[in-house]
Amino acid sequence: MSKTNIVFKPYQFNPQMLLPPSFDELIDKNHPVRVVQQIISEIKIDGLIDQYKGGGTSSYHPRMLLSAIVFAYLSNTYSSRKIEAALKENIHYMWLTGMSTPDHNTINRFRSSKLKNEIKEIFAQVVTLLVKEELVSIEEVYTDGTKIEANANKYTFVWGKAIKTQKEKIAKQLEALWNYSQQVAVEELKDTEPIDFKNIDAAKVKAVAAQIDEALKNKQVEKKTLDQIKKAKTDFVKRMEKYEQQEAILGNRNSYSKTDPDATFMRMKEDHMRNGQLKAGYNLQASSCPGKKIFCVNYSLHQKPTDTTTLIPHINQYQQLYGSYPKSITADAGYGSHENYQFLQNNSIEGYVKYNTFDKEQKRKATYKKGFKSDELYYNKEQDCYYCPMGQRMQYISTSTRTTENGYTQQVKKYQTQNCNGCPLRSVCHQSKNNRTIEVNQQLIQLKNKANENLKSEQGIAHRKKRCYTIEPVFACLKQNKNFKRFMLRSIPKVEIEAGLCLIGFNLKQKALLN
Repeated sequence: MSKTNIVFKPYQFNPQMLLPPSFDELIDKNHPVRVVQQIISEIKIDGLIDQYKGGGTSSYHPRMLLSAIVFAYLSNTYSSRKIEAALKENIHYMWLTGMSTPDHNTINRFRSSKLKNEIKEIFAQVVTLLVKEELVSIEEVYTDGTKIEANANKYTFVWGKAIKTQKEKIAKQLEALWNYSQQVAVEELKDTEPIDFKNIDAAKVKAVAAQIDEALKNKQVEKKTLDQIKKAKTDFVKRMEKYEQQEAILGNRNSYSKTDPDATFMRMKEDHMRNGQLKAGYNLQASSCPGKKIFCVNYSLHQKPTDTTTLIPHINQYQQLYGSYPKSITADAGYGSHENYQFLQNNSIEGYVKYNTFDKEQKRKATYKKGFKSDELYYNKEQDCYYCPMGQRMQYISTSTRTTENGYTQQVKKYQTQNCNGCPLRSVCHQSKNNRTIEVNQQLIQLKNKANENLKSEQGIAHRKKRCYTIEPVFACLKQNKNFKRFMLRSIPKVEIEAGLCLIGFNLKQKALLN
């Protein structure tokens, strides 16, 4: 049976138009590409223009290249070759760039070279324009971090502990040779000074090996020993030089990747059970502010996997971008430390930052041993002493100084009871065989009490409720919606460019959703 009631829309291959439509007619009025064009056309790009020397052939305009790359990152296109293809095939790119078609080399050079020292300023200008339009306020920020995999081979790595172990082996073998030479060549080495083999470097290894070789030159020595001396003069020195170069790259880190030395090995969360692998990556810190939409107002890249050491440089960068510190900051327990609390207090920033035991203290189980912790004992300021749960006086013993990995100095006081024998609360109070001794950082206790007061206040509770749905969506959008889970460029300066482009694209997409 034939079908006679089917009607198709007119179709003609390669139709001829007397008046062809413009790109502007084909692009929706609320399309994000219009937001990109509007914002990028308003920002100042003097820093980009100053990088062009002039002379020779003409160059593509930096505003056009910046617009194309920002829109590409907004559209989840990160490859320079795919951007090149889109410039020739996609009407949105054609409209945005005025039909300009730079190749992938031009795009990549502009992204990795021209934007290197300008991306943070461009990011700040975009945020400032959003503030002027009253879409967001940057006075109250919510901060958190996430780890993003680096463009590096996860099987080519250098570990600080391995370097330390190998240096200790070299020192041990060299010391054995030195002791042997002192027994065989007593006269030749009688005036030598003692050598510290715990702290050796390539120069010291070279000098000691040459000294041993000279002392044993005319002695009857076994071939095995001669081989060890030769090894010390060549192999040991080369290895020590290599280890010193690796330690210079490591800095205060524990590891780095050989393919991207700026990347540190971090534990990555791969699935809902948080089962992951140790991969080279970067710690991306971001701050967001709630407004008509959620916008990211600050970001920074760090090589340390923990968040504790990132807060101060992250906030200092905020101050550099906008000229002042935020009025308040809200963050989770990963940022609670003496140094961070003191920094917030010194700069008049209202902190709603948890410390490591805050959540545990809110649960009923936290009542176990309540009143026995050192920071809960009664302190007599006039007599500088504490009182144990039984009321026994705890005398001041000494003061010690501790230095954190960031170089921050802390003062810790020691107090001790006089006699714990026969105390009915001893089994609950402490497990030491001697009298109970406590170490107290009184300044930290005061700062934690202030943090606890802020967190439990009406404003603190409101900020804590906002945190989870103010900063976490930024990372969720970045990793899930934009599928940005691995950087394409290498080294911190270039990785910062990629992160900045992604977050500029995120902010402009949020603005487009308001249209």
